[in-house]
Amino acid sequence: MSTRLLPTLSVRRGKEAVDFYKKAFNAFEIMMVADPEGNIVAELAIDEVHFIVADEAPDYGNYSPESLSGTTIRMGLEVDDPDGVAAQAVASGAQEVYPVADQSYGYRLGCIEDPFGHRWEIFKKLQ
Repeated sequence: MSTRLLPTLSVRRGKEAVDFYKKAFNAFEIMMVADPEGNIVAELAIDEVHFIVADEAPDYGNYSPESLSGTTIRMGLEVDDPDGVAAQAVASGAQEVYPVADQSYGYRLGCIEDPFGHRWEIFKKLQ
């Protein structure tokens, strides 16, 4: 067995979030389960990078950024074309936090906030 890190994004409107990540990042669904109230837990992947999307569950201490009025995590997404991926995310409903640009620390990087409050730094290393 190999070790992997599988982050979970707590959101409101889980099914809408899954649809957004599919559209914005070309994510694909590995699995999804729903409880009788319609709350979901889904595993998604962007290429080989897997993550979980789950409806928030305050009874278990899992809150969405909307409930917290902020997020406790930034997702870093390394891609070949950060400009194109950031533009696709914005066209899908994300808000640009700062544009993709060459950074002094050796990355071409920008940041978007998805409609569910999570921030994504989209980047590639400069040669």
